[in-house]
Amino acid sequence: MPPAPAFRPRLRLPGWLLSLVAVVAIVPAGSVAATPARPAVGSRPATPARPVAGGALATAGTVRTVDRPVLVRPGRAAPTRLPGAKPPTGASIAGCPLFPADNPWRTVISASPLNPRSAAWVASIGTGRFLHPDFGSDPSYGIPYSVVPASQAKVPITFTAYGDESDPGPYPIPSGARIEAGGDAHVLVASADCHLYELYGAARSGSGWTAQSGAVFDLRSNALRPAGWTSADAAGLPILPGLVRRDEVLAGHIDHALRFTVATTSRGYINPATHQAGSTTDPNVPPMGARFRLKASFDLSHYTGASRVILQALKTYGMFVADNGSNWYLTGATDTGWDDADLGQLKGVPGSAFEAVDTGPVHS
Repeated sequence: MPPAPAFRPRLRLPGWLLSLVAVVAIVPAGSVAATPARPAVGSRPATPARPVAGGALATAGTVRTVDRPVLVRPGRAAPTRLPGAKPPTGASIAGCPLFPADNPWRTVISASPLNPRSAAWVASIGTGRFLHPDFGSDPSYGIPYSVVPASQAKVPITFTAYGDESDPGPYPIPSGARIEAGGDAHVLVASADCHLYELYGAARSGSGWTAQSGAVFDLRSNALRPAGWTSADAAGLPILPGLVRRDEVLAGHIDHALRFTVATTSRGYINPATHQAGSTTDPNVPPMGARFRLKASFDLSHYTGASRVILQALKTYGMFVADNGSNWYLTGATDTGWDDADLGQLKGVPGSAFEAVDTGPVHS
């Protein structure tokens, strides 16, 4: 295991308004998807009409629209399972489990003890600030991901910044894989070979890709990245497992923790995070990997649809501090099928409704 590297700040650009959750696309090599531009930090331009880029399966030379079930609308109670949905079998992606059942991402923390600094950490993020869905129907928000077969051809990856903390290629990333809009330019691929392949600062280059950093996660293993190593995320965590995904919401349950951002983090991390990107040594500021949950006392009875499903997951599994960004911004997958009015209910949940749980020591 190499020694922990010197601190390397990783700036992330937050989304504005109702953000997006990106498309689950199965894209073969050879197809190319356009990436919409994201507004600069501090600007809030009107969102122009955009062609539907999400919810389609790309095949050589054609685009076929995927039929989707209707999302539960505000005013209707969220069912345990939507009509036709399969019984719960645990969190999964690409036909593989989303890590073993005892993995931290899948650990129920509704009864876990409070972190001694819970009140201070919540105050640092903002008790009077509100939860914000950093995704929505606009395809320029959220983080897109692709699902590929185990036979997907692997292509070379050239790292331009954090190669010494990246897993070497090749990666099975098709040329048409969608790139997150904005400065982070993440590319996420879930393969039926039961691995996640994730890039940060990605761009197509010849027959392969360039990226500032990259990480590979075995979905059948609880292994962490080496201590001090980053990933495609500032905390050294995988990104895809922490996304709010529409397919899971439609199934009526999310069986894993989620990810969110805070403006200021301390110089430390709590496993399963392995990397810090903090700007202070103040112990009253949360480190990367700090885990928060929605309080058991928070009343969900008047929340409906997707928001009800998401809030229940935040009570049961919570959410990890995964990156520096806007406070209480919850990350989701890009999908034009999101109901923005439904997701808007989340913006009424105050920071005071959350608490931090004790999941281990802070490493520096």
